Amino acid sequence: MAVFVALGAFLMTLFGGWTAQRVTDRRHLVLGVAGGLMLGAAGLDLLPEAMAAAGHEVFGVPQALLLFVGGFLVAHVVERTLAARHAAHGAYDGTQDRARNGHEHRVPRVGMAVAAAMVGHSLMDGIAIGAAFQAGDGMGVTVALAVISHDFADGFNTYTVTSLYGNERRKALAMLGAAALAPVVGAASTTLFTLPPELLGSYLGFFAGVLVYLAAAEILPEAHHRHPAHSTLLCTVGGVAFIWLVTGVAE
Repeated sequence: MAVFVALGAFLMTLFGGWTAQRVTDRRHLVLGVAGGLMLGAAGLDLLPEAMAAAGHEVFGVPQALLLFVGGFLVAHVVERTLAARHAAHGAYDGTQDRARNGHEHRVPRVGMAVAAAMVGHSLMDGIAIGAAFQAGDGMGVTVALAVISHDFADGFNTYTVTSLYGNERRKALAMLGAAALAPVVGAASTTLFTLPPELLGSYLGFFAGVLVYLAAAEILPEAHHRHPAHSTLLCTVGGVAFIWLVTGVAE
């Protein structure tokens, strides 16, 4: 079941990459919904489940909450490290303009390294889907919705960052294909093992922290960057409300 559901992540990643080649004016609405789904899944389903399975305290703080904060911090450190590498190679401070004028040469290997990190992230998404289905079908569906919704952004960014640094189109498509297959491989790997309840709860808490960071620091700011519209806000609220509905029905 988890592998079958992960095919949705495969298709959504490819769709994100396809959209990156044909950017439309409605992308901000899709990202707004994706951010809402991710926030809803993390706060309304993943975290409560993690607390139930791994709620014993460590120095006065529930283990699941510690891992939630840990997931947030790990995602932040990884993102900031990659950002520092981008800056070192001129990815910021007006690089696009300088590149157009021939004053800046971008390093293709940087784009490939960032894309490879995104593939690794997608692999962990698949493992999260499989682990969630081990906790129950309702949990699995909720996590799958969150993963599938943000895989649009993963596909979009994988293709964009690979080509942005001067890599050939075939390499960008190859990295997009790897990012699309990664969730399926990750979900399939969970058929080979079963996580103990406490370990499963710990992982779900950690993954909830990662989701909140991606939604708050990446997806939603990107959604509002060029289109700070009320419609985008409504899409985000709608995404959270949808997860609340799904969670309620699953219970």
